[in-house]
Amino acid sequence: MPLDLPARHSRDSFVPAPCNAHALAMLGQPEWPAGKLVLCGPEGAGKTHLLHIWADEAGAQLLSGDDLVQADLAVLAQAGAVAIDDAASVARTPEAQTALFHLHNMLAERKGRLLLAARAPVRDWGIRLPDLASRLQACAHVSLAPPDDTLLAAVLTKLFADRQVRIPDNLIPFLLPRMERSLAGAQAIVALLDAEALARKKPISRALAADVMQSSFDLD
Repeated sequence: MPLDLPARHSRDSFVPAPCNAHALAMLGQPEWPAGKLVLCGPEGAGKTHLLHIWADEAGAQLLSGDDLVQADLAVLAQAGAVAIDDAASVARTPEAQTALFHLHNMLAERKGRLLLAARAPVRDWGIRLPDLASRLQACAHVSLAPPDDTLLAAVLTKLFADRQVRIPDNLIPFLLPRMERSLAGAQAIVALLDAEALARKKPISRALAADVMQSSFDLD
């Protein structure tokens, strides 16, 4: 897709739905069991968005599991709250596992909070450091379900409205079975259709969407 779009990860841009209600409620709790929580769910379910919301509101440091080895663990722990996206990636190297082990312990000593996000629960990460595995498996887990049609329709409606774009009633029902079924996919298709409509100097319509999706994604 020939667009490089900034991700919108504010609370205002997050659409609550039954598939994410439990996770959203857990992130709003002032305390978690032992101060740690694992957020798991499939790609596109909104994990990264929720991490950004929590990090912003809790004043937490946010980083990827791939960046943990190079991070200053003492500085991270000093913040008192850390969010790690793609946390399962630490299983790739012993160094990353050791870094997470030390960060976990530093935060525990400070009674801080640790939020981890991954596609699968900890037992499926492949952690080989026994002490780390036992600590992470003791984390509370909360799952996100894949976005359903209701959520995707609401997200699409909001994204078009945010751009002050009027759309016909038949557009979203046309898009839902044909688009990537993720929140990022919704953002991408809205941006693509808006850009194409501006370039062609035409309003967004079902016909325009069909043409754009056919040429961009080779979809029927």
